[in-house]
Amino acid sequence: MRISAISYLNAAPLMWDFEHGLASPEFEISYTVPSQCAAELARGTADIGIIPAAAYAAIPNLVIIPGVAIASKQPVRSILLVSHKSLEEIRTVALDNSSLTSVALTRVLFEKFWRGERTFTSAAPDIDAMLASNDAALLIGDPALQVDRSKYQTWDLAEEWIRFTGKPFVFAFWAVREEALNGTALDLATIFNRSRDHGLQSNHIDEIVRSWSPKLGITEQAARDYLTRSIHFQLDDECLEGLRLFYAYAHSYGLLPRVPQLQFAHANVGKG
Repeated sequence: MRISAISYLNAAPLMWDFEHGLASPEFEISYTVPSQCAAELARGTADIGIIPAAAYAAIPNLVIIPGVAIASKQPVRSILLVSHKSLEEIRTVALDNSSLTSVALTRVLFEKFWRGERTFTSAAPDIDAMLASNDAALLIGDPALQVDRSKYQTWDLAEEWIRFTGKPFVFAFWAVREEALNGTALDLATIFNRSRDHGLQSNHIDEIVRSWSPKLGITEQAARDYLTRSIHFQLDDECLEGLRLFYAYAHSYGLLPRVPQLQFAHANVGKG
């Protein structure tokens, strides 16, 4: 089975078993950015992907592998709106083209909570280039973690969502093409939840942090805090409530084609 995974620090714990020979040899892994994970599932060039939550509303015949998410119940630090201006002064926003869900979240926040007319354009995640021709920039993942927030006004979008709604925000989860699910006898829920659990063991977090912090140019403590405090890796009932609310808001503003029914790979829905 072909897995399309995210090449960001926040996905590293989820991939532990696959990268250390502990998962089934039947998996073939490739790494890309979130928007391309979704594109590969849509094209059928991947069977399983850790897809942006927004993509689930647009791609037919996907089933969620339950229990695992990249979510947040507090400031997430890696989904940032960045500007030299105040929120009220922002009129043009460059949106990271690596993203689908955070793009929709940005627009929901402006439409429902921040108000005012804005113009949005898609751009590569280069903060200087984005701000050269726009009032604000949305950055996600590792590029957002590398932003020197002392130089800008920044808004953590998970923090803003939670402040307005009281719900967690779900950025991504594992999804499998229904055809591929029906063609395998593998217990995908157990395999992917177990890999997450192994990745979050403290000695394995230490190993991930030592590997990733020099690559990103952030301290080991910042990387550890991000993985152990900022990111919530369980797709639990509270996260599912936040996910359904996001779908409802995004659809109401024309950002998603539908409010999808959540279909899971087995009946134990939302127990994390």
